Amino acid sequence: MAQAPSFRNALPEKLLEYGFQAVSRGYHYTTTILNGDFHLSVLIDQDGRGQTTLTEIASNEEYILYQTNATGAFVAEVRAAVAAVLDDIAAKCCVTTVFETAQAIQLINAVQQQYGDQLAYLWEKFPTNAVWRRQDNNKWYSLLLTVPRRKLGGDSDEIVEIIDLRSAPENLAGLLERPDYYPGWHMNKQHWYTIILDGSVPLSEICQRIEESYLLAK
Repeated sequence: MAQAPSFRNALPEKLLEYGFQAVSRGYHYTTTILNGDFHLSVLIDQDGRGQTTLTEIASNEEYILYQTNATGAFVAEVRAAVAAVLDDIAAKCCVTTVFETAQAIQLINAVQQQYGDQLAYLWEKFPTNAVWRRQDNNKWYSLLLTVPRRKLGGDSDEIVEIIDLRSAPENLAGLLERPDYYPGWHMNKQHWYTIILDGSVPLSEICQRIEESYLLAK
């Protein structure tokens, strides 16, 4: 199998609409290319890594030259055909985002599936800041931002991706006693708190906090 581009920001429902099938390892898709001469198999695993397998239909043998440094007009045509399929999958199934951490991508996918909401990039001067808004009242229930770790009390200027979430005021003090919870960055600190998206807080816990924030924005 050849390594294909990353599909970390692919939306599962879009993959299924495209024709992928859910399998134990992730999502699997098959098609033919080059006038039906080749059978192309694309596997996107649960971490968003893509792999391709190409089989010549007439001989039922795997064709591997497109994965190598082989040159020539025909192998270049095969590479281009495979790349065209992968580019089409990416264009139709992946959400466009400036955020790169695994947790940020997973949360973008989770919010899309749960609420049907996509990030809104509202500030031209701050292209790495975005919000999620409820569709019924347009109120913000979460923000994704980038900030130097030192701004949150860390010991370096490493740029980290963070999420800001709403809290009921009576619950906020208890949340901020938890490890890896911080006062809301650039938000009202009586109603918002911050989590760094570096894996320090489990994904399932953050999803629960998003749901709480979503309800508070009602």
